[in-house]
Amino acid sequence: MIFGMKPSVKIAISMPGDLLGQVDRARRRRKETRSQYFREAAAARLATSLTTAAEEYRHGYRDQPETADEVAAANQSAIAILAAEPWD
Repeated sequence: MIFGMKPSVKIAISMPGDLLGQVDRARRRRKETRSQYFREAAAARLATSLTTAAEEYRHGYRDQPETADEVAAANQSAIAILAAEPWD
């Protein structure tokens, strides 16, 4: 194992032959192995889904911002929780 690299796990996947042909052409142009190509594709997909989830979260707050009552209730809860902590 190369220093700093985690051990790899082999997997098997199924896909239509024409899709694999497209992948092979793309990876050859990039001078990558299939493993490199699919690792990068998986990482990009995960990053996209994380970005999408964060965007949805932000949009939710923009579309339905907290009310003044909700902010006040959150502040009161925080004050009560912090007041109960031993600050020795």
